[in-house]
Amino acid sequence: MGKSVWKPGTVIYPVPAVMVSCGDIEGEKNIITVAWTGTINTNPPMTYVSIRPERHSYEIIKKTGEFVINLVTENLAYACDFCGVRSGKDVDKFSEMKLTPFKGNVVSAPLIYESPVNIECKVKEIVKLGSHDMFIGEVVSVSVSDEYMDETGKFHFNKSKPICYSHGGYFGLGKQLGTFGYSVKKQKDENKPKKERWRKTGRKTKNKKEGK
Repeated sequence: MGKSVWKPGTVIYPVPAVMVSCGDIEGEKNIITVAWTGTINTNPPMTYVSIRPERHSYEIIKKTGEFVINLVTENLAYACDFCGVRSGKDVDKFSEMKLTPFKGNVVSAPLIYESPVNIECKVKEIVKLGSHDMFIGEVVSVSVSDEYMDETGKFHFNKSKPICYSHGGYFGLGKQLGTFGYSVKKQKDENKPKKERWRKTGRKTKNKKEGK
């Protein structure tokens, strides 16, 4: 097995596929599909979207200083693709894709009601990079769909079947391979003395057989 050398490029895949809504819920509004997005800070919560200056949404976000990141599920994959290949200059994407504009808690830009997670952002800085400009935004409010909340108040986003974008294609996330920190927990367990590991596993089995 060898390695082929490519010219420098951004080949970090998979990445999120999100629908970014902008404008004013009472006036001009639009949706743009973005793959160049992510978390850049925890406190205060900060995120970004990188957009080409020639895109219709670019001037809207620059003018209003607001945008909403709407996370995408398998059911929204078609709409996500449509909003990335059609221009808001030519078509009302909310209407065409039968998406519901929903009033936000802080920003004037509409939320997409059908999305399970809506992240309202205020633009803090615009960084000119070349092909794209990066809109750095502070998260000012987050809305989540009640249908993915359990009785304890925990939000189960994975039940909504989120998608990602990888090298020109949209994909579901597939099976879970582990949880955060599982590699360390496994290592700790293997380092325990055999007697102690038996207490954790064997005794429970023994008690079960004895009906205790």
